[in-house]
Amino acid sequence: MTEAGQHPFLILSYVTITRDPRTRLGVATSCTPEAAGILETAGRFIEVPRPRGPFHRQPHDLPVEQQRHYATAAAQALLLAGGSVYLDPSLNTLATPDGDRAAAHRYLEQLSERAREATDDKQVAEILAEVAAPTEGLLSHLVQTLSTTWVTWAQRTEGALSMEDLSMQLGESTDGLSRHGNKIRHIRDSAAAKPGTAQPPSPPGPAASPPARGR
Repeated sequence: MTEAGQHPFLILSYVTITRDPRTRLGVATSCTPEAAGILETAGRFIEVPRPRGPFHRQPHDLPVEQQRHYATAAAQALLLAGGSVYLDPSLNTLATPDGDRAAAHRYLEQLSERAREATDDKQVAEILAEVAAPTEGLLSHLVQTLSTTWVTWAQRTEGALSMEDLSMQLGESTDGLSRHGNKIRHIRDSAAAKPGTAQPPSPPGPAASPPARGR
C-alpha cells in the first residue's frame, strides 16, 4: 500500500545502466524486482547471480547497436514507470553527436587507465582485444572510416592528379594501419596464451584495397 499522494512506482528506486569495462556489455545495478522485470522485458537484460546479490547484463551475442537500442528502451521504460535512471551516454541512442563524442573520449580514457593498471599478460591481452578485435576493435572501426573516406575522395577527384596523390597517400596509410592491426592481434593471442597452450590466431581484420578507378 502507498500513502496518499505517493507515486506507486517509487519502489523502482535508482537504476544505473552502464558498460562493463571488461566485457563492454551493458550492465544494470541497484535493481529492485520491479525494475528487474522491466530490464528483462524492455531491455533484454539477463539476471546474473553473484555473492553480493544479483545484477543484470546484456547477452554476449547481442550486437553493439542492439545493446544501445535495448539499453535506451529499458531506461525509457523505467522512467515512464516512475524510476530514476542513469544511462551511460555510450548506450544512449538518443544522445546528441557531441554526447557520443564525449562518450568516446571517456571510453578511450578508461582504456588508457586500464592499460596503466594492467598487472599481468591476461589484462594486457584484454586491452589489445579492445583495440584490435577483427570487427569491433577500435582500430578496425578506424580503418573502416579511413577506407570509406579514401575511396569516396579518390572517386570524387578523378582526373585531378594532385588530389589523387593525396587520396592515394591516405589509402597507403590506411592499408598500413590494417596490417598493424593483424600484428597487434597476433601479439594479443600470444599474450592471452601465457601461460598455457597457444591459441589459434584471430581472423584477419578488414584490409584496405585500392578503389576501382573509373574511366
